[in-house]
Amino acid sequence: MNLREEFGDLDIYVFDQLLRGRIAPGMRVFDAGCGGGRNLVYLLRQGFDVCGNDANPAAIAQVRALAASADFRVEAIEDTSFPDAHADVVMASAVLHFARDAAHFEAMVRSLWRVLKPGGLFFARLASTIGIENQVRALDTGLAVPKLAPAARASEGGRFRLPDGSDRYLVDAVTLLDWTGRLGGELVDPLKTTVVHEQRAMTTWVARRR
Repeated sequence: MNLREEFGDLDIYVFDQLLRGRIAPGMRVFDAGCGGGRNLVYLLRQGFDVCGNDANPAAIAQVRALAASADFRVEAIEDTSFPDAHADVVMASAVLHFARDAAHFEAMVRSLWRVLKPGGLFFARLASTIGIENQVRALDTGLAVPKLAPAARASEGGRFRLPDGSDRYLVDAVTLLDWTGRLGGELVDPLKTTVVHEQRAMTTWVARRR
């Protein structure tokens, strides 16, 4: 078996959490916006209890083909029908930056946090402005990210055009730290951002629910 067959297209930052033992056998893992299940191939093969949702019926059909007995639902992240405190681990890999606006972002984050058990691990990877502040343009003003004081930036975010030409809802470090506190969580790792030259910045946000 080659590595691709064993791990699928597992996000390397999810793999990092596996290596650290934070995602371990016996845990229930909820994959929000799971798509076709790229982060689930290895977990399914190892016998994890997995579940998830996606608004795309074709994606859910694809992931159900990987695990017919697992619970995958066609629904929006912010309207998930999964119960409170359902999962030990909640993953949202490359989905939160598709928020339409601040209210949509909040609805998604709060919905995911509701599904997470106390003491559970929240993992998100999302596009941000971190490290590329002067390369993104606000869609409403066409200006680069304003240099505001942290207190003025906290809890804010917005739709921006990235250097690669895509439009995303972007946050900064202050926003993510503020949300961690408001949700009653604590960071497990410092925020980590990968800047892809002249394309985008992707931040890994890992927190634990107190």
